[in-house]
Parts: sequence; structure tokens; C-alpha cells
Amino acid sequence: MDEQTETTEEFSLQDFVDEAYDAYEQTQTELKEIDVLVKQSEAEVDRLAQRNARVGNYVSQLQTNFDTIPREDIKEGYEALINAQQRLFTMRGQLEKLQSDHRNLGRLAKFQRGVLDIVGGINELPEVRQAGPDQSNVIRVIQSEEAARQSLVRRMHDGPASSLSNFILQAEICQRYFGSDPERARIELIALKGSAASTFSAVKDFIFDLRPMMLDDLGVVPTLRRYAESYEEKHKIPVSIAVTGVVRRLEGHIEVTIFRAVQELLNNALVHGQASKIQVFLDLDSDRVLAAVEDDGSGFDVATIMGEEPTRSTIGLPTLRERIEMLGGQMKIESALGKGTRIEFVIPVETEVLEAQTDILVR
Repeated sequence: MDEQTETTEEFSLQDFVDEAYDAYEQTQTELKEIDVLVKQSEAEVDRLAQRNARVGNYVSQLQTNFDTIPREDIKEGYEALINAQQRLFTMRGQLEKLQSDHRNLGRLAKFQRGVLDIVGGINELPEVRQAGPDQSNVIRVIQSEEAARQSLVRRMHDGPASSLSNFILQAEICQRYFGSDPERARIELIALKGSAASTFSAVKDFIFDLRPMMLDDLGVVPTLRRYAESYEEKHKIPVSIAVTGVVRRLEGHIEVTIFRAVQELLNNALVHGQASKIQVFLDLDSDRVLAAVEDDGSGFDVATIMGEEPTRSTIGLPTLRERIEMLGGQMKIESALGKGTRIEFVIPVETEVLEAQTDILVR
């Protein structure tokens, strides 16, 4: 009788595990589907926001030129603005609903995975759906790269793309005034030239942030110096750089990692730490590179931050640590609320010295 009861219980548990597997698979499938819908909706919201901005700028130009623009054009402009705003409002509502559903499904998947873990069945999940530590790191790196691309898209949309749309409207205004008011046309052209110069400067900064050509041509040390100068000029925050050791070219992926890491840490010091002074240290030894960024900002609780997922606007410290560890390095964080932050990382490098020159430089 006892043997029969034990067999029944084992069979029931196996049935439960099988159903849990099926439910987990279904949730994962729905997550993938809704993820696609979220990305499509985000792209549509961006497109509608851009159109709304163009129409809004056009209506603003109409408001300053009521006396010279036909009434029919004014009517069409306002109708187009109302239509653009309504479509954007509707699409944003749809996107918020999809994002909420995505979060709920994510929580459900996490719960289902926890249940499978408790019953000991998670290790039997098919390999394609079982993310071990290494695979989890890769996934987070991919997600951070996608977040970085989305941030760049938003910067391009809100900056150069918006400015270019304004150029078109300003050019149309100039065209209207050429015959009736040459002096007004000249004033508008001067304004257009100023806008073009400002946008060109913004595009140069955008390109440098995206991929500075100096990094490929001269290496990480000159690039960091140039970036620090630009950063200090742009944000009005003193940034000092101390470079010690054997200044030389490193492997390409090492230089990119160092530059991106320092770039990220400077951004964190400004945005999250509200720092008023930042120091960057770089020591190039024969077999390793040590880099550190120290600020006098507000600081943070290390345990809390290291447990968070990367945000849409940053790769995040947990992901940064994973990147460095994937290269055989280590990262150390010293911070406390109200006491500033010091983050340093060490990455091993090849012992061969290329274009070596001993240097100790402090800017």
C-alpha cells in the first residue's frame, strides 16, 4: 500500500512539473511576441513624435506670420497639428499598455521559473531556454547594447533630426519672403545659418560619443584626454586626468572597453552623483591596465545599485562589471551615500609593448 501511494505521489509531482514546463514555455513565447510589439510601437511613437514636432514648429511659424499667410494654410496647419497630437496620444497609450503587459508577463515568468527551481526541474529545461551564468551575462550585454542604441536614436531624433526639420520650415519661410520682403528673407537666412552651425556642432559631438575616430588612430590615452576636455567644456565640471606607466597602443577591444567604461562612469558621476569635481586615473603596466574614476558626488548604496538592471539610458554598473570580468579583469566600487564614489577596474593586457614610451602626465 505504501509503495502504491509513493508511486502515485511521484506521478502527480511529475504531472505538475510537466504542466509547469508547458506554462513556462507559453509565457516565454508570449514574452517574445509582446517584445516585438513593444519595439514596433516604440518605433511608431518615435515617428509620430517627430511628425508632431514638425507640425508644431510649422504652426509656430504660422503664428508669427498671420498677416502674410493665407487663411486656408493656417486652417490646414492647425488641423494637421490636432490630428498629429491625437494619433501620438493614442499610440502612446497603446505602448504603455503593451509595456505594462510585458512587465506582468516578466513577473509571471520569474515566478514560474522559481517554482521549477524549487521542484528541482529547472535543470531539465531545454538548453535553448536555460540561461546559465555565462549565457545570462551575454544576454545582459546584448540588452545593454540595445539600450545604448535606443538612447542614441532618441538623441538623434531630439537633436539633429528635429533641427533638420526646422531647416526645411525656415527655408520655406525664406522662399516666401524673397519676392515680397527681401530684408525679412535676409534675416531669416541669417537665423538659418546660425541654426545650421549649432546643429553641425551637435552632430560632431554626437559622432564623437558614438565612435571617436581618435580611438582608432591614436589610441585610448589621447582619446580620453580629448573627451575629458570636451566633457569639462560642455558640462562646466573640472575633470582631471592622471596617466602613468608605459603609454602605448593596446588591443582594439581593450581600448574600446576602457574608453566606454570611463565614459559611462563620467556620465554616472554627472547624472546620478551630481558631482562638482571628477578625477580620472589611468595606469598602464606591462601586463595590466588600471583605470579609476573618482568624484565628490552624492554617492550611493553599492549593494542596491549592483542588484539593479541597467536602465535605458545607461549600460549600468552590473553590466559594466560583467564586461570587465569577461576580459579577465576585476572592478572595485567604493561609495556611500553623501561620501562620493571611487570606481576602479583592472584589465590584463599583452606583455608586448607597442609604440612604447615611458610617460607620467597629469593634466
